[in-house]
Amino acid sequence: MILQSMLPRGVVAREAHADLDAPLHPREAAQIAKAVPKRQAEYATVRHLAREALGELGIGDAVLVKGEGGGVDWPRNVVGALTHCDGFRGAVVGYRMGVRTIGIDAEPHLALPDKVLPTVSVESEREVLAARPDDGLHWDRLLFCAKEATYKAWNPITGRWLGFEDAEITFDLAERADDAAEGTFHSRILIDGRTVDGGAPVAAFDGRWRITDGLIVTSIAVV
Repeated sequence: MILQSMLPRGVVAREAHADLDAPLHPREAAQIAKAVPKRQAEYATVRHLAREALGELGIGDAVLVKGEGGGVDWPRNVVGALTHCDGFRGAVVGYRMGVRTIGIDAEPHLALPDKVLPTVSVESEREVLAARPDDGLHWDRLLFCAKEATYKAWNPITGRWLGFEDAEITFDLAERADDAAEGTFHSRILIDGRTVDGGAPVAAFDGRWRITDGLIVTSIAVV
């Protein structure tokens, strides 16, 4: 699995490349009742994957409703994150005693639509992207994917919104093959990093990224 190989021990990942016939708890179903069928299927699939991962931690029958900030209200003493895009569904969970926070995201390995990059980046990031040679990697979409993972790691421990302009991300490329690439990224937080989880303020996150089989996957795990 892509996700499991990108995360530390103690974090359990599950993923799928298509929607599953997965039942929902009535409270979960109520949250998604007005959505289009595609969105309902994605919502149900990632929760099924999350329950499988929670089962490996010894936690059964969790009700995974959406909380404030767009994330999931996870069981007590658990941290986790969900993601879905065309061709990929993923869920990761871990016990809070071993993992402070987790953030993941997946995107198709395609260029961002026109005029999106300025809305999801800061000037320094755009300057770096503009200077990169054309190597076949869609760094603009990778930047967006890393920012999404950054927000998912940030919100549970701060209780606050993090805008695209509130983090500056830099990338390292570790390995490159014809059909795959991977490396690390650093998310420098540009706003007050005080937290609500009793831990130290957040100045930055370090994460991993991978491009394979037409997908971009990013992950952050603070242990």
